[in-house]
Amino acid sequence: MEDLIIYAVDYGLRLGARYVEARYHRIDGFSITSRNGAIIASGIDSSEGIGIRVLVDGAIGFSSTNRLDRESIRIAVENAYRDAKNHSKFMKRPIEFGEARLGRARYSVIEKKPFNSIDIESKVEIHRDLWDRASSSVKEARLGVLTISYGEFIESKIVVNSDGAYIESTIPRISMYYNIVVMHPEKGSLQRFEQLGASGGLEWLDIWRLDEAIPNEVKIYEKALLTAIEPPKEEIPVVIGSEIVGLIVHESCGHPSEADRILGREAAQAGKSFIKPNMIGERIGNEYATVIDDPTIPNSYGFYLYDDEGVAARPRYLYREGVINEFLHNRWTAKIFGVESNGAARSMDYMSEPIIRMSNTYLKPGDYSFEELIEDIDLGIYMKSYMEWNIDDERWSQRYVGLEAYLIERGELKTFVRNPVLEITTKSFYSLIDAVGKELRFYAGTCGKGEPMQGVPVWFGGPDVRLKKIRVKTL
Repeated sequence: MEDLIIYAVDYGLRLGARYVEARYHRIDGFSITSRNGAIIASGIDSSEGIGIRVLVDGAIGFSSTNRLDRESIRIAVENAYRDAKNHSKFMKRPIEFGEARLGRARYSVIEKKPFNSIDIESKVEIHRDLWDRASSSVKEARLGVLTISYGEFIESKIVVNSDGAYIESTIPRISMYYNIVVMHPEKGSLQRFEQLGASGGLEWLDIWRLDEAIPNEVKIYEKALLTAIEPPKEEIPVVIGSEIVGLIVHESCGHPSEADRILGREAAQAGKSFIKPNMIGERIGNEYATVIDDPTIPNSYGFYLYDDEGVAARPRYLYREGVINEFLHNRWTAKIFGVESNGAARSMDYMSEPIIRMSNTYLKPGDYSFEELIEDIDLGIYMKSYMEWNIDDERWSQRYVGLEAYLIERGELKTFVRNPVLEITTKSFYSLIDAVGKELRFYAGTCGKGEPMQGVPVWFGGPDVRLKKIRVKTL
């Protein structure tokens, strides 16, 4: 593919483009989905093609093709050039790309256990075994639904642009989705949805130990369904589990820190941002509020070392000790803000243009053990996981409904609490933290953004944190 993408770049320059970028992008996937132990879907899919982006007279044009021959590439380049040329006359502010640290590199993630190291029947048997273990773990309630989707993917890219970047990469990823519904004729039902994901191979199945984790979760939800009590009505300290913390920082820091969203490009698609262009240096929380987005974490689900503009990746400190520190940038927004791109341009597949995306976003851990977080609490709540959540268009007002939640009395976890509801603003959350755990945990997700919609793999995470007194509600 190297000859084709170099030809695309050279031909775009001959047409008169100021900048040309060509990306060969292939994703090979295999998946198995089951419901209550029965296989309901299985398939192999492959996506392969070249995406081409050009900058002409201050406008960007994008085109792609899955026909990998010179004639098709020529047509795709001409389409991108023509679109950019036509749009250039309508540009109020011509697009320019800022300088950046562009790479020339090859890298890959090595699977410790390759996907082909076990056969398909063994992978099918994992689904049956998980259903047998989970369904037999309940006593009074019933496991109504256990849906499991297993996926393995290998993503290969070659990115070349006219400014000198040349990046080859191969990243295998594994994912597991599961949905649990525990039911009781008198107590109703509880539902849990979780996604696990990482870069690497089948070694992650040994790390996740779903044969133990899922049956244990089912037991917990049965007990919560049968015994949970209403949360206290007064203001109380609340310990937020790392899963919820990760979701909060993804939604209330990561998304509003996307520079294209700050500039309004996402307003009609994925929403707005409470952050304005001049808010670098403004306080959003206290000294515990440091949020980092880092694509370079080894074996992470959102792992990469160079973005799809060929820019070297690095950790981005979005909030640093409670202060808005930097935005997520591609080369276009970096030029507008007078900074250097921090390597946040990603694309879902060859048909998608690179846009600003998160990778692995987390709250910086502190130095408290979990026991230390709760030992001084006379009456409080520990919300370990969530059942549902929502956040407003500007990423300011948010709501999280607890799933696995416990009453804290005199420094110890006691009975389950039924669906405590945390309603809080972004600034309040980051300002009310008064202790941060030291154990950093990550959770996988597929983050959606753009029009047409693009979904890319990410991690979000953090430690457990303790909030000062706050009033929780109930469903």
